[in-house]
Amino acid sequence: QVQLVESGGGLVQAGGSLKLSCAASGSILSINRMGWYRQPPGKVRELVAYITSGGATNYIDSVKVRFTISRDNAKNTVYLQMNSLKPEDTAVYYCNADITQDGSMGYFSQRYWGQGTQVTVSS
Repeated sequence: QVQLVESGGGLVQAGGSLKLSCAASGSILSINRMGWYRQPPGKVRELVAYITSGGATNYIDSVKVRFTISRDNAKNTVYLQMNSLKPEDTAVYYCNADITQDGSMGYFSQRYWGQGTQVTVSS
């Protein structure tokens, strides 16, 4: 089994910074794309940023310049550095990862999700 564990959420004032971490553990052959999503109160979950195994990144427009996604392949960990936070960034943040495993019938890839971490930005 695979588990994704997030950390780093909390309460911060507008203009402040937080760094989220998400570590994958378990039966892992390789990790392809890793990403961060968020779900603001009363809204649908949205993609914030993702990073490929080769290090290519992509962001939604509202967080470009302010957020930076990175990964440490040796630690199977993805990070989200969030600067200049705004009240509208308040949400539960989820990480996910596309993980290749070795099953009884060969290799397979599956997307896993973390449990979510609350980020609250006060004005």
